[in-house]
Amino acid sequence: MLIRKRRGWEIPESQVTPEHVFLNRRQILKAAGFGAAGILASRGIGPARADEETIPTADLYPAARNDAYTVERAITDKDINFTYNNFYEFGSHKRIYRDAQDLEIRPWTVEIAGMVDNPKTWDIDDLVRTMGVEERVYRHRCVEAWSMVAPWAGFPLAKLVAAAGPKPDAKYVVFKTFMDPDTARGQRQSWYPWPYIEAMTVAEAMNEMPFLVTGVYGQPLVKQMGAPIRLALPWKYGFKSIKSIVSIEFTDTRPKTFWEEIQPAEYGFWANVNPEVDHPRWSQATEEVLGTDGRVPTQLFNGYGEQVAHLYKDMDQSARSLWM
Repeated sequence: MLIRKRRGWEIPESQVTPEHVFLNRRQILKAAGFGAAGILASRGIGPARADEETIPTADLYPAARNDAYTVERAITDKDINFTYNNFYEFGSHKRIYRDAQDLEIRPWTVEIAGMVDNPKTWDIDDLVRTMGVEERVYRHRCVEAWSMVAPWAGFPLAKLVAAAGPKPDAKYVVFKTFMDPDTARGQRQSWYPWPYIEAMTVAEAMNEMPFLVTGVYGQPLVKQMGAPIRLALPWKYGFKSIKSIVSIEFTDTRPKTFWEEIQPAEYGFWANVNPEVDHPRWSQATEEVLGTDGRVPTQLFNGYGEQVAHLYKDMDQSARSLWM
């Protein structure tokens, strides 16, 4: 008899509950006309595929799935994930997918710099071929109290960290996105501290879960989701998963990240998913799962505590500290 032990993050569909919490994204999705792929195509909504002819590593997709990283919740329909995006470089609304197509993603380089033994500027396709590609299915939890499931393709951040060779005194890894206000009109808004910067500790970066994403749904990553390379940190709120990365720097000084600089009381450095700590303007106890008819209870660390909780064992374990 086969006995299957569930991983800590897996949630059965039976836990989906009727939606009743005020923050309701479903009305927005319905109003936007999300539905069958044929309807989207007839309305000319968003590219369904990356421009693979201009991507030299397109032959690497679809990648083999790593079954150690799956969830029981259904993968979110790609027509939702391709057309409902946060990407403030292109605007503060969810319908940025059209404007994001202006981003040129070839040529593209990623600089590895700072306190490392092996600083290097990688061509994106050389980086992808060197590191290899696998698929992992991760939950994604937005600080706005909605969630999705995506089949990301890419490689573990830990693999790149090992290649960079952090010096003993390096404590933090800082990620920076591109700066091109001529293309990304959101970057013309001077009240934001552009370019977008995110960071984590070296210890977090060396964990098994951080994933550098270069593909999704069996193809190269689409622009509106952060092409050509983005970060996926499934136990943290989505704003930590920086898109369109151009540099990764190792430092001994904790930086101030993009949203932390704007409003530290609402968007902390750690940003670990925590249902016990509400956002100042809404509850984090439950989340709406995009593409379904209900909400589910939010789990500490988004259900990945088995993999990441030990990273915070020396911190004050109060609910507030895990969030901030």
